[in-house]
Amino acid sequence: MTTSADPAPEGLDAVAPRLRDLRRGRGLTLESAARRAGLSPAHLSRLETGNRQPSLPLLLALARVYGTTVGEVLGEQAPEREPVIRAGRHEPVRADGWTYHQAGAPGRAMQALRVTVPYGAQGDLVRVHPGEEWLHVVEGRLRLALGDTVHELGPGDSAHFDSETPHRIAAAEPGGAELLFVHTLLRSPDPHPRGSVRP
Repeated sequence: MTTSADPAPEGLDAVAPRLRDLRRGRGLTLESAARRAGLSPAHLSRLETGNRQPSLPLLLALARVYGTTVGEVLGEQAPEREPVIRAGRHEPVRADGWTYHQAGAPGRAMQALRVTVPYGAQGDLVRVHPGEEWLHVVEGRLRLALGDTVHELGPGDSAHFDSETPHRIAAAEPGGAELLFVHTLLRSPDPHPRGSVRP
C-alpha cells in the first residue's frame, strides 16, 4: 500500500499538473474548483502538486467539475476507432492504494475501469453526484453503503445505483477487493415522470 512517504507511482507523475491545467483551462480558481468538488482548497492544492494521490471518488468528482472524463485526467488520448481493449495495452495507474486498469475506450460518456480497492482505504468518504454507477465484484468482498443501508457484496455480486444517492465503497476484508466499475454522467430516466399516465 502506498504511503505519503512513498515516491509517486509511475503514471501519476503527470496527473497532478494535468489537474492544475484542467482547472486553469476552465477558468476556475483553486477555491471555486475545490468547493464544487467537495474538497478543501488545501486538499486540492496537494493533489495538484503531487503531494497527495487522488482516489477513484476524487478523480470522478474532479472530472465532473472540469467537464471531462477520468480517462482524460489520467492522460488518455482521444478515442480510437478500434473498439477492443486488449489486456496489458494500458499500464495500470495506482493512487492512494487503489489500482485502476482502463477497461473501456477513453473519451466516452460511459467510463469503464477495473479497480483494486485496498482494505480500509476511503471507507469513510461519502460521494453524491449526478449519474449512474454499476459495479461487479470479481474477487474479495466489498462493502457498499447507499444512503443509510450497507450492503456486503461477494464475487459475482453486482450493484447498479443512481450516483445522487450518498454512497461509499470499501473493501470488507484485509485482502482487498477487485471490481469492474462503470460510471456515466447521464441520469437515470424517471420511470414515472410527473404528469405521465401509468399503464
